[in-house]
Amino acid sequence: MIRDLHVAKRTEDIGFYAGVVFNTLFGLSVTYWMAIATRFLMGALNGLLGPIKAYSIEVCRPEHEALALSLVSTSWAIGLIIGPALGGYLALPAEKYPNIFSPDSLFGRYLLLVKLVRFPYFLPCLCTSVFAAVVLTGCLWMPETLHKHKASENGKQSVDALEAHLIDPQEKVEESDSVDTKKSLFKNWPLMSSIIVYCIFSYHDMAYTEVFSLWAESDKKYGGLGLWSQDVGQTLGITGGSLLVYQMFIYPRINKVLGPIKCCQIAAALCIPILFTYPYMTYLSGAALSIILTIASVLKNNISATIITSIFILQNNAVSQDQRGAANGLAMTAMSLFKAVAPAGAGIVFSWVQKRQHTFILPGDHMVFFLLNMIELLGLVLTFKPFLAVPEQYDRN
Repeated sequence: MIRDLHVAKRTEDIGFYAGVVFNTLFGLSVTYWMAIATRFLMGALNGLLGPIKAYSIEVCRPEHEALALSLVSTSWAIGLIIGPALGGYLALPAEKYPNIFSPDSLFGRYLLLVKLVRFPYFLPCLCTSVFAAVVLTGCLWMPETLHKHKASENGKQSVDALEAHLIDPQEKVEESDSVDTKKSLFKNWPLMSSIIVYCIFSYHDMAYTEVFSLWAESDKKYGGLGLWSQDVGQTLGITGGSLLVYQMFIYPRINKVLGPIKCCQIAAALCIPILFTYPYMTYLSGAALSIILTIASVLKNNISATIITSIFILQNNAVSQDQRGAANGLAMTAMSLFKAVAPAGAGIVFSWVQKRQHTFILPGDHMVFFLLNMIELLGLVLTFKPFLAVPEQYDRN
């Protein structure tokens, strides 16, 4: 896998290019189908997370795997939190900040050719595109760790020596065997079972992310919290900050004591009672509502990060070193399919429950969080034997 870092880096560069271009075009969409097309292309050309996960395992010693993958999932989770928060603060700038952005500017009503169009959501898209462009520039100037050494007739031996500390001795023994003995990824049940669990929890997290903002901003008579987008953005921003602290300083220690499987199981079990409390927050208001919602959101997202990071560790240790790139790519492809379906499914359910606000069993948004809990429970059940086959080093039972 280390010898494929150059290819992985090119994949990352393409992902950043796609993010800069199509995210900007998304903010400038003038029709529904233009918005759909730009979002599809941005997602289809974005292959960042797979190579990054493989990098983090390759460049770290085994004892630092939890911290390395914590940083990966933290970055991803913080993006999912900071992104909506940024949108909440910067969307509709001409209405929220009329002293800064004129209603007749590009961010309000703008004369395009002979047609008056509105780009009220262009500002958050522009800001994220500028940030992605800055990161892309940094990536282009970063030296390749493998290729910065001068080639010599003993080049291969030098590279092997440099890489020796990154390779598990057991893996060296396995790699010395015949290539024909390598197991197909699809026949590797520890890998495939962890990918299935990963897809279930990812579906849950994406559905929750979709529902959370809709529920928090909807009127209380419909079972929501009646909050402004700025309030939701503030809550999500605090949650993102807590994720950084938790994943860097707390999760690695918990993983060292419990291991990734127990971490995943305990976190999934704790998530269910937390989600159970969400529909009852509608009876709160003012400061009490803000505090309780922030605490619940912090706990929920830290729990989700714990589960996903633990599954990352299982996946990367279920395959040999030279299969990690393909294994991460397979996991990301399967996960993306589930995450693509989750927002539509969550939106359909959220719209449906608005028509059953006064039913006796699970009225309104109670049904939404009940279904989310059922998905979480399914994921929890699948983390136990005989379904989840784990790498030998984690099989303590």
